[in-house]
Amino acid sequence: MAQSTTGVEALSYEEARDELVRVVSELEQGSTSLEDSIALWERGEALARRCEEWLIGAKARLDAARAGAVPTTTGVVDDE
Repeated sequence: MAQSTTGVEALSYEEARDELVRVVSELEQGSTSLEDSIALWERGEALARRCEEWLIGAKARLDAARAGAVPTTTGVVDDE
């Protein structure tokens, strides 16, 4: 059975992306039960959100660097 959606927030971008690839591959095979497929889908959704959070944060840091501003740990840019 697939892992629950807990623990996703602790994954690095690479870990979340790699696990998402595995989840998609497993779903594409179609060899899991309906219940397991739903759990995999939910895990995949959580992993995709985690990847998006990382990418948004990286973009904010790049934008801040280009603008000469200092990003905060929340991803919100704090202009100095």
